[in-house]
Amino acid sequence: MLGKIMELWFTENHTDEARFSIKVDKHLFSKQSEFQRIDVFESKEFGKILTLDGFLMVTEKDEFIYHDMITHVPMAVNPNISKVLVIGAGDGGTVRELLRYKTITHIDMVEIDKDVVTVCKEYLPLTACGLTDNKVHLYFEDGLKFVRGKVSEYDLIIVDSTDPFGPGEGLFTKEFYGNCYRALKEDGILVNQHESMYYTSYAESMKRAHQRIQDSFPVAKIYQAHIPTYPSGHWLFGFASKKYDPIQDLDSDKWNKLGLKTKYYNTDLHVGAFAIPNYVKEQLEER
Repeated sequence: MLGKIMELWFTENHTDEARFSIKVDKHLFSKQSEFQRIDVFESKEFGKILTLDGFLMVTEKDEFIYHDMITHVPMAVNPNISKVLVIGAGDGGTVRELLRYKTITHIDMVEIDKDVVTVCKEYLPLTACGLTDNKVHLYFEDGLKFVRGKVSEYDLIIVDSTDPFGPGEGLFTKEFYGNCYRALKEDGILVNQHESMYYTSYAESMKRAHQRIQDSFPVAKIYQAHIPTYPSGHWLFGFASKKYDPIQDLDSDKWNKLGLKTKYYNTDLHVGAFAIPNYVKEQLEER
């Protein structure tokens, strides 16, 4: 009698009552770093998958959605951005997209866990391909500490962090957003991944983060994308600025003339992304 072929599945708990699973062909890599457990899997449906502490961070199949939306939205509002600070983003996808802009001359990338970058360079070259570019300056330290003391230095800060616990916890505090405000130039933009409002456990931390950003910046808006492998599939980003409104100041003509080929982002979608559902609006307005 032939034995049943064993199936291997990666499962992430979105809540105590909901799980998301992907069938896995191979477990390619596993390591407990100083900060977190790093795993890389291979799957037919989503390609290579990076997880940190059991939470899915990147898949080859849908990473373009996240990286398009965290990068091109601020760049289309101010296409003259030249100096950027990226906090987190160890997989390299955000840096890869930034490097497509000739106006950008300097990128400081701060990732607390060097092992994440090392692993992604080896297993996820699709996203990590720009990390060796000479415009990119890597710092392996705490983003919260790095941004302290920086004054009027950056045109754009992208907070591409993990979830608001563990190594990424300090990147959701009032102190951190205040430091980001000071580190930005007078027309600076802050963009951050804002989790999801669909599940209660995520919603509470995101309400706090949004309120803290509103307390620091005169412009603070939320926009959305649909990312199949992230909890609920409905993901939010924050856009904050000292000067620019993300819709009124969108420079569609200038951005479109750049001729950048994108798989998700376009300037029509840019405007629509800021039209968020009522249940999200209501939660964000609660104090």
